[in-house]
Amino acid sequence: MLRPAQTPPMLMTLVFGTALSVLSLNMFLPSLPGIAQEFGVDYGLANLAIAGYLTISAGLQLIMGPMSDLYGRRRVMLLCCALFVLASVGCALASNIWVFLGFRLLQGAIISGQVIARAVIRDMYPPSEAASKLGYMSMIMALAPMTGPMIGGALDMAFGWRAGFWLYSGLGLLVLWLTWGDMGETNTKRAATFRAQMRLYPRLFSSRRFWGYSACVAFSIGGFYSFVTGAPMVAAAWFDLSPAMVGLGIGIITCGFMVGNFVTGQLAQRLRLLTLILIGRGVACLGPAVGLGLFFMGQGSELVFFGSAICVGFGNGLTIANASAGLMSVRPELAGSAAGLSGALSVALGALLTAVTGVAVEPETAPFAVLGIMLSASVLALVSALYVLVVDLQDPLEPAHG
Repeated sequence: MLRPAQTPPMLMTLVFGTALSVLSLNMFLPSLPGIAQEFGVDYGLANLAIAGYLTISAGLQLIMGPMSDLYGRRRVMLLCCALFVLASVGCALASNIWVFLGFRLLQGAIISGQVIARAVIRDMYPPSEAASKLGYMSMIMALAPMTGPMIGGALDMAFGWRAGFWLYSGLGLLVLWLTWGDMGETNTKRAATFRAQMRLYPRLFSSRRFWGYSACVAFSIGGFYSFVTGAPMVAAAWFDLSPAMVGLGIGIITCGFMVGNFVTGQLAQRLRLLTLILIGRGVACLGPAVGLGLFFMGQGSELVFFGSAICVGFGNGLTIANASAGLMSVRPELAGSAAGLSGALSVALGALLTAVTGVAVEPETAPFAVLGIMLSASVLALVSALYVLVVDLQDPLEPAHG
């Protein structure tokens, strides 16, 4: 891979780029207390490494998508990988908390992995096949949030918290090398100038389908955020589960997500995108609804609570890849912009639902609050999908599906 790539990338190259963007958020989480202790600051300040990162990544998605539409996917991905490597080395060598946080925010450049990978797949395939590829990519990539904290914790115990950031540097170099050698340019419909590109945006922003699909994705992911935020309280206050069992329970929703993405990969080329999305939203609504009913009847248990989460994860697996393919197909030449805007919306709504869950969940009513918020988010995602269906019936000529 010494020569620059001239052909479209393999799926695994895109998986590595996307997985690194996930690992950059969660792999170092077990090290946060140690970072705060070494730099002599309170945990709240050190926690800006997460909150600030999420804020920066949401903003960067709004920038990187349009940049990849204008300048090409390859150039933007190479630049962002290089920035990530530089930032990771800076974090590993940081001598105080402010230097650390500065480089940590710069690490947010790797969020391009998620935005650009989705846009590249839409460049390469028509909507139904793109949804299938996105499903398989998401299924493999879902291993990252499951294994990342375990790897980070083990490195911290063995070598200290800086080891995780040296690993980030190495992984960044690997993705940079893969991008250079395997990811040829796929955006063949670039606008000649920024002004020419701007003229295309009204067609995207005025599309009801785009906003319907984007809201469906955002509320689907929001249900996952609310579960992750509230599950530890439910497990501790109601079921007295050990931290290890809590981690296993939280991982269950990811397993459901992986299965749902596998089904998407198998069926996306045989069924309409909206058909799979509506089935997924139905399952995601049914799980928390049944769980709430059983808890109200006094039949709640660990299996009921975490079983409801499996339904949400499976439903998300049927939803997110298909809805992402749909929103990027409104204007295929603006696939990067669409992916970036949708990603930023998802992060913002996820942060909001995380805050709402943190405020609403009390020990006495924890499972009711968590399942209620999950059900609400799932219902709103279903309403968003039904809105797209109505648009399809009312205005089949509106830009959509490439």
